Amino acid sequence: MWGILIALLSGALMSIQGVFNTEVTEQTGIWVSSGWVQLTAFLVCIIMWMFTGREPVGGLLKVQPWYMLTGGIIGAFITFTVIKSVGSLGPARSALLIVVAQIIVAYAIELFGLFGVEKAAFEWRKAIGAAVAVAGIIIFRN
Repeated sequence: MWGILIALLSGALMSIQGVFNTEVTEQTGIWVSSGWVQLTAFLVCIIMWMFTGREPVGGLLKVQPWYMLTGGIIGAFITFTVIKSVGSLGPARSALLIVVAQIIVAYAIELFGLFGVEKAAFEWRKAIGAAVAVAGIIIFRN
């Protein structure tokens, strides 16, 4: 139950953040806005690190495979693409497309066992669920 609540909170925060970032972009610029998002996120991480576990930062040097460290780079592009999509499609339509893309890509990662994720067997009900989500995009668009 806790995982479901956290996921719902995450989705709500992502939608709010997309609207906020789009407004900041309109007043400043895409890379100023994206940079601000990443900088403030970094500051929050430092503050939280100081008040919680204080794991050694040097552990980053031991992460394998190395490409797992590119999450921040991906995060910058996520911020950029969310801002652009909210600006051109609006918050609801862009959120719908983003979530459906997440579902499809996440399921492909499970199916093929990519990035160290345990490989999952194909399930028709999950494929049908993804197809229903795509149909939802078509219905929502009109």
